[in-house]
Amino acid sequence: MTSNQFYGIIFCLCFSFSISAQSLSGALTDPYDVPIPEAQIYNQNNKKHTHSNEYGKFLLENVSIGDSLRISHIGFQTKYIIVNSLNEKLNIFLEKKAISLNEIIISPKLDALHLMSDVNIQINPVNSSQEILQQVPGLLIGQHAGGGKAEQIFLRGFDIDHGTDIAISADGIPVNMVSHAHGQGYADLHFLIPETLDKIDFGKGTYYANQGNFNTAGYVDFKTKKRVKESIIKLEAGQFDTYRILGMLNILNSSNHAAYIASEYIATDGPFESPQNFDRFNIFGKYTGNITENDRIGVTFSHFESTWNASGQIPQRAVNSGLINRFGAIDDTEGGTTSRTNFLVNYDKRLSPNAAIENSIFYSKYDFKLYSNFTFFLEDPINGDQIKQQENRTLFGLKSEYTRTFESNTLEGEWNAGISLRKDQSNNNELSSTLNRRETLSNIQFGDVNETNLGAFINANLEFGKWTINPALRVDYFDFQYNDFLQTNYVTQSQNKAILSPKLNFLYNHSENFQAYLKTGKGFHSNDTRVVIAQNGNEILPAAYGFDVGFIWKPMPELIVNTAYWQLHSEQEFVYVGDAGIVEPSGKTRRQGIDLSVRYQPFQWLFWNVDTNYTYARSIDAPNGEDYIPLAPDFTLSSGFTMQFDNGFSGGIKLRHLKDRPANEDNSIIAEGYSVVDLNLGYDWKNIGFGLQIQNLFDTEWNETQFATESRLQNESQSVEEIHFTPGTPFFVKASVTYRF
Repeated sequence: MTSNQFYGIIFCLCFSFSISAQSLSGALTDPYDVPIPEAQIYNQNNKKHTHSNEYGKFLLENVSIGDSLRISHIGFQTKYIIVNSLNEKLNIFLEKKAISLNEIIISPKLDALHLMSDVNIQINPVNSSQEILQQVPGLLIGQHAGGGKAEQIFLRGFDIDHGTDIAISADGIPVNMVSHAHGQGYADLHFLIPETLDKIDFGKGTYYANQGNFNTAGYVDFKTKKRVKESIIKLEAGQFDTYRILGMLNILNSSNHAAYIASEYIATDGPFESPQNFDRFNIFGKYTGNITENDRIGVTFSHFESTWNASGQIPQRAVNSGLINRFGAIDDTEGGTTSRTNFLVNYDKRLSPNAAIENSIFYSKYDFKLYSNFTFFLEDPINGDQIKQQENRTLFGLKSEYTRTFESNTLEGEWNAGISLRKDQSNNNELSSTLNRRETLSNIQFGDVNETNLGAFINANLEFGKWTINPALRVDYFDFQYNDFLQTNYVTQSQNKAILSPKLNFLYNHSENFQAYLKTGKGFHSNDTRVVIAQNGNEILPAAYGFDVGFIWKPMPELIVNTAYWQLHSEQEFVYVGDAGIVEPSGKTRRQGIDLSVRYQPFQWLFWNVDTNYTYARSIDAPNGEDYIPLAPDFTLSSGFTMQFDNGFSGGIKLRHLKDRPANEDNSIIAEGYSVVDLNLGYDWKNIGFGLQIQNLFDTEWNETQFATESRLQNESQSVEEIHFTPGTPFFVKASVTYRF
């Protein structure tokens, strides 16, 4: 059988499924005539269900006259409708209401992880860029360069650095930077304005066909709002000369067209003895329009730029001896500048009631310059060890994904396929030794990187009664090119490689209150182009193999529990250390652990959440006792209570906990854990809102980021390897006022 004959049979089967069943179509809107996506339409007579699409439209199969439909969505009043006709399209209006967990129905199309973050965002909106990533259950971050550098990420036993093993995107635009001057996968999310965040699409593990490079520990795609219902102006002020102003203007808001623009400016000196002189400017604009009943176009533009000074990572011995205090510096000339401009165009088309195609094309212009000093006077006792990492990057690409649903008396589901292209051109990618940010002493690495990634996947969700089977296959092809300016002759060095990533997942929906799942799959992360060239193309796409087995359960209407046991085996943690310009292969690794997430609403006004993860992480090939994975967290916990009252008052208290963990391979150096509590209070009066945030309520001394580093101070004759750390924020108060119009 030829491939054309095979796809012809699949098409005929899908077509026959779609015409054999009676169907009912409709559309959901709120009282402002705005479409409501992702609402569930559930037939209580035959247990069939569907969800509304981005246009608020739905198509429900196998419907009969007299059937009772239940329409529900978090944050809207549940509605019940009796079907009186199959020939008329239903136009249904849902009223807004307070969020209630007892409205949630567990179904095959419900992603338990998404549900946890959706509840978080709706009851406790994100107020800072640092909070954005921490909305992902089980993910913790650390900042260690004055607020302008991308955060360090911890997830499922990974010290992901700035993004090596997690795929991050915003509205589908890649955030991870391949072959970045500071390190592979560098993911700076600071161009995203918190108030524009609408949803978080994320998953843990290697099980998602539409995710390619960096998807080992998981992926996160931040979705910004398509529309805003009101304009706002927000002013914030806090300790350490911290100020922020935000403006978000509702330009257009009708049933078919929406547009808004948002901008923010932030400035702070931070708690350090040497002021950070940090400032960041962001501007963001978005238009979404239904140009026909089945065609939607979207245009998104954003630009951000920031500059900062940093006190760097300081050695513990300097604090213990009294040479400096916790917020002092050995070299306070660290810091940097960065900027990014994004342009995105989306075009989505509904081809039929059962088929749709989504297309996007993106372009980014990115500049980065960072000065750091991690070892002080270890390498150069005269000038010091300051380094500069710099690049100018152009990034562009496209994605296209086709989806088709089908249904018969015995089988229903959907299949989808997609293609993607990403091209990175990093010019003047540099690592140099410098003095006081002014003088370049020597070039360690200097050249142009040109990297291309082509991807394609096919994915199916097949529902057999209570079972859903999800087989998928992804293929990625990479072309790596490097022009080394430090060579005498101009030569383009190149390597290429392809990798197949199969996935197979199972869901068992026992009832509306219980779903079990088994997820399996292969993922990978690419290596820095300079490493690929240096290694002559060997082991340049190390794979990771994982599985999750778990369940989501509603033992009572107000309580949701999600837990899973998981494993992840990495072929090679082959890391490019951008700070030193060297390669560190660390061999095969195995991680296994247990995730637990709970959402509980004992009263209409009170929510409790907890997300915790225990991980056992080890290197496979290393001797026993020397097989620890440096900085791999083995236990993390985040939990909080959120209160929302009808009289306008609101508040919340949150705990972040990271346990002690090994900082080197034999566990002889320990990175100390921490427990930090944050508090927020708010009051809304008419169209004015007042807020108070307290970070580190109990003024805990904690180290936000830590590394086992060998360094030498100027007055030392010998080097010392020990913990170097960036201190966490002390007690910090910030107040805000918001005007809505």
